[in-house]
Amino acid sequence: MIMNNYHEPVLFDEVMSALNAQPGGVYADGTLGGGGHSSGILARLGGTGCLYGIDKDTDAIESAGERLGGASNVELIHGDFHAMRELLEARGVTKLDGALLDLGVSSHQLDTPERGFSYHDDAPLDMRMDASRGETAADILARMGDVELARIFRDYGEERWAERIAKVITQRRARSPVLTTLDLVACVDAAIPKAVRMSGEGHPARRVFQALRIAVNDELEPLEGALESIVGMLKPGGRLCVITFHSLEDRIVKRTFARLRKPCTCPPSFPVCVCGKKPSASGFGVKPISPSEDELIRNPRSRSAKLRVAERI
Repeated sequence: MIMNNYHEPVLFDEVMSALNAQPGGVYADGTLGGGGHSSGILARLGGTGCLYGIDKDTDAIESAGERLGGASNVELIHGDFHAMRELLEARGVTKLDGALLDLGVSSHQLDTPERGFSYHDDAPLDMRMDASRGETAADILARMGDVELARIFRDYGEERWAERIAKVITQRRARSPVLTTLDLVACVDAAIPKAVRMSGEGHPARRVFQALRIAVNDELEPLEGALESIVGMLKPGGRLCVITFHSLEDRIVKRTFARLRKPCTCPPSFPVCVCGKKPSASGFGVKPISPSEDELIRNPRSRSAKLRVAERI
């Protein structure tokens, strides 16, 4: 049995309002987590319709199963939301009334030291959201050279000390492998000047851990295609709600939704569109929805969350 420490779902009221789940509808939660958002969707379905909950993490599947109480109109699927279309079509589902993606690492993953997501506890450097397959963070640190590692830290963590951190890691592993979270924290501390580490800008290893997690789980590269595919599954009026937690993924969501709203590639000088590309979605304004002051007090981890919504037309 998995202890349910997924905590409060972020932007719950805002997601429920934007998704506007209706009885009899078919919905997908592509990042099931502990089932917090899904429980709200199920309550609005009133025992009708169907909800498909998808997650790469088997802990999430088990925990959500306990939380959702074996409801007859929910099916939990072990898989990646990047392949949502394939996963649902295999179950005979080709159209959705709405879908939700809550991107990033869950509270359960952060609060389970042995998963290796947190820089506060000494644990194996794993970081896989699907612990049953793929390379761990330690595998990547052992395999890649300093140029490749620096690119990951720079591109996925926006880390300005990327090159120095990468060089310290490769020098350290020549003596002994970098296998644990605190091994990596020690490398970061050795690479970043003390004055910078003490500047109060958050934990000095935060950006490196974010970058490695993104690389381990291939979070960014397939995201744009997945968003477009999911919007393509929506019925007219159906909505895709996406919660992001850092600027890299938020920019991808913002850019993709903007392109789906205005896909025309004609030069601005053309008086009329001749490319023939038609909008497939409308938006809920340019600015994302942020947590309320009350939520920020209740749940400080929500401080960086942003909700963007696209509606199929």
